[in-house]
Amino acid sequence: MNDKSTEAAIQFAKKYLEDLLSFFGLNTDVYATIDDEVIELSVPSTHLNGFLIGQRGDTMRALQFMVSSALKNNEYETNRVNVDVADYKKQRADRLAQTAEAWVKQVKDSGEPMDLQPMNAADRRVIHKLAAEYELSSESVGEGRDRHIVLRPAN
Repeated sequence: MNDKSTEAAIQFAKKYLEDLLSFFGLNTDVYATIDDEVIELSVPSTHLNGFLIGQRGDTMRALQFMVSSALKNNEYETNRVNVDVADYKKQRADRLAQTAEAWVKQVKDSGEPMDLQPMNAADRRVIHKLAAEYELSSESVGEGRDRHIVLRPAN
């Protein structure tokens, strides 16, 4: 994949989301970066935060799906998208990481594996990253709503 197509995909995604937001009367600059082949789109905090985030992040996920679909429909190779409004997901990930540190400590201290409660893909990614930092082994198991992580000592 060449940088030009990735850069074009980022610009397309940024403009697409800005255009979508303008339909709700919100003219704002969306901050766009790429991390691990996922286009990260960050909408700054505004009076529409609650509306744009939606119940448990549902509206945000819908916006994400629309941007990703538009990228696919326009045949961009890079079409995985993460939309965050007012750092909602980042703050959630930070809280989750704090909670997970206790789980990591428990696994390290006991030497026993630990099954975590089912969680969505974004939350699982946070836990996998944290487990790697603490040199633990982590694996996602199960299907659909029951998919969860098992933390294990590294050996």
